[in-house]
Amino acid sequence: MAEAQIIDGKAFAAGLRERVTAAVAALKADHGKTPGLAVVLVGEDPASQVYVRSKGKQTVEAGMESFEFKMDASTDQETLLAKVRQLNEDPTVNGILVQLPLPKQIDEQAVLTEINPDKDVDGFHVVNVGRLNTGNPSALVPCTPLGCVLLLRDHFKGSLAGKKAIVLGRSNIVGKPMTTLLVQESCTVTVAHSRTVDLPAEVAQADIVIAAVGKPEMVQGSWLKSGAVVIDVGINRIDKPDGGTRLVGDVDFASASPVASAITPVPGGVGPMTIACLLRNTVTAFCRQNGYPEPDM
Repeated sequence: MAEAQIIDGKAFAAGLRERVTAAVAALKADHGKTPGLAVVLVGEDPASQVYVRSKGKQTVEAGMESFEFKMDASTDQETLLAKVRQLNEDPTVNGILVQLPLPKQIDEQAVLTEINPDKDVDGFHVVNVGRLNTGNPSALVPCTPLGCVLLLRDHFKGSLAGKKAIVLGRSNIVGKPMTTLLVQESCTVTVAHSRTVDLPAEVAQADIVIAAVGKPEMVQGSWLKSGAVVIDVGINRIDKPDGGTRLVGDVDFASASPVASAITPVPGGVGPMTIACLLRNTVTAFCRQNGYPEPDM
């Protein structure tokens, strides 16, 4: 079988950001208002700092207002909650994102719950989780699973109906919302995890494999059904034999690509989609808060 088609998330995300930028320009022209995204970073986590910088840069490039709030690692929970309440009340802020993980002295769930659900562009608030799981169209959908679905719709030219899908991982951030979105796309969905018996046999049944377990190159090509479409959500940094490090996914790309019909690379697959979908969610939230029609993005 020929090598798998590469699903180019970087290119798709660039197109999505262009559509978001055009939508923002049209909203400014029609209404004289600009969507605003506030990102709160607590502490000095290096990966989080990189993400926040990238989010801020891409927000500005899309023509939106970017508000960044950096707080010391020793910040107590009440101080952070007070900042979130302030942003909830700020009419120039349409989307709020508190960068995870948070320092140990802060209860993440308490902070996520404090965010106004209509400004929760990460889609982690229990109200948005409930909306998503009950098919309520007002849900703000978590960015990474949303990005995965957009890539799959594009690959399958619209319909995923009838496909057998397996989601490896059951996290609140990716696995669970991914499962819900695939069910809404009329897939038949299996959720697999650390307690799954004979994982390779489960994977072998699937037309679509979503790998989100955080274990470097765990999924082997020998597990895959011939012609499966593989979406690799994992981003793992591993040591190289000659020193230094490299990024790999949760799927062993070398053994999987000859078996799959299409696969996302790491890096350059799902990763770029996450921030692009964050920008999309911010525009969606802005339109809903102001009673404007939502642009087609």
